[in-house]
This record gives sequence, C-alpha cells and structure tokens, in this order.
Amino acid sequence: MPDVAAPKTSKFKSPGEGSSAAISVATVVALIAAWFIVTNAGWIKPLFLPTPQTVALQFYDYLIGDVNDKPLWQHFVASILRVAIAFWAAFLTAVPVGIAMGMSRIARGIFDPPIEFYRPLPPLSYLPLIIIWFGIDELPKVLLIYLACFAPLALAARSGMKSASPEQIHAAYSMGASYWQVIRHVILPSALPEILVGMRIAIGFGWTTLVAAEMVAASVGLGQMVLNASNFLRTDIVIMGIIVIGVVAYLFDLFMRWVEHRLVPWKGRM
Repeated sequence: MPDVAAPKTSKFKSPGEGSSAAISVATVVALIAAWFIVTNAGWIKPLFLPTPQTVALQFYDYLIGDVNDKPLWQHFVASILRVAIAFWAAFLTAVPVGIAMGMSRIARGIFDPPIEFYRPLPPLSYLPLIIIWFGIDELPKVLLIYLACFAPLALAARSGMKSASPEQIHAAYSMGASYWQVIRHVILPSALPEILVGMRIAIGFGWTTLVAAEMVAASVGLGQMVLNASNFLRTDIVIMGIIVIGVVAYLFDLFMRWVEHRLVPWKGRM
C-alpha cells in the first residue's frame, strides 16, 4: 500500500485569531498624541478640552490630596464599595432567579415580565422613585446600581441553562443521577460561560450607573467628584474623573476575562 502522507498543519490564521494588544496600545497612543496636538496648538479652548498635562496635574494633586476636595483615594474607595456591594448582591440573587427561570416555566412566567419591563429603562427614569421610597442615604445609591446589574445577570443565567445538550442530560440520567445532580454536575457547568459573560456585562452596567447613583446627595465618590466639578466648569477634573472611572472599569473587565479563562478554559475551543 502506498504511504499516506500526514496532513500538513496550515499556518494560516483566521482574521479573528491572534492578539490585538499591540493594535490597542497603538490606538491609545495615537489618541493621546492627537489630544496633545490639538490642545497645545490652541485649536480647542481649554474650557472644552484641557491639555493632557493639565489633566495629569489634576490627577497628581488629587492623588496626594493637595486639593480643596477630598483626596482621590476616598472617592475611589466609596465608589468601589458601592459598586462591589451592589454587584455581589445582584449576583447572589439574580443568578438563582435566572437558573429558576431556565428550569421552570412558572418561575419564568413570574420573573420575566418585571425584568423585561425595567431592563431597557435608563436608571435616571426611576431614580426619583427610589429617592422618594428609600431616602437619600447609601441604600438608594446601592439599590440603583443593584438594579442595573440584576437584569443582565438573570438573563445570562437563564440563557446559560439551555447550553447543556439533551445527550448530556440523558447520559447523566442513564447513569443514575438525580434531578439535582443533573443540575449541579451537568447543567450548571454548561451554563457557567454564559453566567461569566453576564457578570462582565453587569459590572460594566454598574460602573455606567455609578454617576447617576452618586447624584443622590453623595458627598464622596468618583461620580460625585465629576458632577461637582462640572458645576464649576472644571473640565480638567471632569476628564480626569472620567478617565479614572473608565480605567477602573476596564481593569475589572480584564479581571473577569482572566477568571473566565481560568474557570472555563474550553470556551471557544469546541
């Protein structure tokens, strides 16, 4: 019989493969360079867009506490605590609700209408009601962020419950697994990638809602710092606060990607 040559491994990569880190870094550098050029050349007035040097100086002053306002670390800690408490409270309640919705038509009929009703509403639309019902202490701030995180977590968990194939479920039953063992050992591991994606989306919504939440009589917080600076037309502080919020949110997203890679390394390789 003639020898059959082993198939050669193609070195061609599809357009979606490979790291885009270098492109991302180059894009950020190009944006900062453009910002530096247009502001230092005087093409845009400092009131509308201050120079990067001015923003960096404000960041340094807030970092060392050399400002009339509270130092940056106090704003940072207050915002982190609000987002963290709201996010984990939403995770502990929304994921079980989503699992129930995915497993029971009764639970789906109960929870689906209110979630789908409030999910597309902007937080500012129901912020006045939250203030009237719960006052202006910490509870309404955390509750507003909680509601922003709840819907994507619940919907992700519900969608993930459909990820397990019927063959896997029938195989588990044929080996003597009980109903709850099938949920724990078959359905939940299959749903984990969707739940982790929902966590990434929810933490992004949480940071997006932070500024609206800290409008409620807050004396400290990154959102409050930005809003207070906008009242005095301090664009440099506003941009500095926006950059800090964006960077922190991006670091959270990177952390969630790392957790996703560690917990579900098989995702995208099937």
